[in-house]
Amino acid sequence: MVENSELRKAGLKVTLPRVKILQMLDSTEQRHMSAEDVYKALMEAGEDVGLATVYRVLTQFEAAGLVVRHNFDGGHAVFELADGGHHDHMVNLDTNEVIEFFDSEIEKRQKEIVAEHGYELVDHNLVLYVRKKK
Repeated sequence: MVENSELRKAGLKVTLPRVKILQMLDSTEQRHMSAEDVYKALMEAGEDVGLATVYRVLTQFEAAGLVVRHNFDGGHAVFELADGGHHDHMVNLDTNEVIEFFDSEIEKRQKEIVAEHGYELVDHNLVLYVRKKK
C-alpha cells in the first residue's frame, strides 16, 4: 500500500488510524480540511477514529512533512497533503472556500523584491482574501 510506504518514509509507525487519515486526505476532493472535517468524513465512512486521535495524527503528519498546516483568517487551521509543488491561496471570505493558484509573475516579482533588499527568498506563504464581485 502506498500509504504504508509514505508513513515509513516519513519515519512514522504504520497504524490503522494513520493509514485511514492519510487515505482520507488523499482521496477527498476537498484539499484543505480541518481536523473536524477529517473526523466527520471518517465517521461518515464508518471508521472508528476519535477526534483527539485525528488532531494528534495531523500534528505528527505535519512534523513529518506529510501535510502542511494553514491558519487562514480567523485562526481556523486546515491541512493539505504536502505534494511538493508550491502554490498560493485565495480564501473566499463569504464561503470559506480555499482556491489554489500559481502565478509565475508573482513568484518572479517576490524574488526580485527580496533580492533588491539584499536577501534570498527561503520560503513564503501568500494568501489573498477575496469576495465575489457584485
